[in-house]
Amino acid sequence: MSVLNIRASVEELNRVSAFVDEQLEAHDCPFKAQMQIDVAVEEVFVNIASYAYAPGDGEASISVEFPEPGGEGPDRPCVLIRFEDAGVPFDPLAKTDPDVTLSAEERAVGGLGIFMVKKNMDEVHYVYEDGKNILTLCKYL
Repeated sequence: MSVLNIRASVEELNRVSAFVDEQLEAHDCPFKAQMQIDVAVEEVFVNIASYAYAPGDGEASISVEFPEPGGEGPDRPCVLIRFEDAGVPFDPLAKTDPDVTLSAEERAVGGLGIFMVKKNMDEVHYVYEDGKNILTLCKYL
């Protein structure tokens, strides 16, 4: 498992993306999966940077893991990307998905980004534990 501890700031997004892409490329992640992961990573990190510590700032930890299939993890090859922050407790999965059949003008503001994350990833899990928000993304490879 590789871990990046970083300041939760939008200015650090390029470093986060480069870190994740480096891990994906080292494990020959398919291009389509990498693009879907990149969208999800950007959305999650920007949300942490924008809201977790507002109006102050704090740290975030991003880990990338390629667990062996079976055991405690998924039963097929995948990548797990885990985001941790000690900001305000917030479960992004608790909000209902936006009604994408409505026009942009008719839809309620917010929620579209995490909806994209859920659609692009195969599994998304949230837990608040030991004073930390922990969001784990799973993409089957």
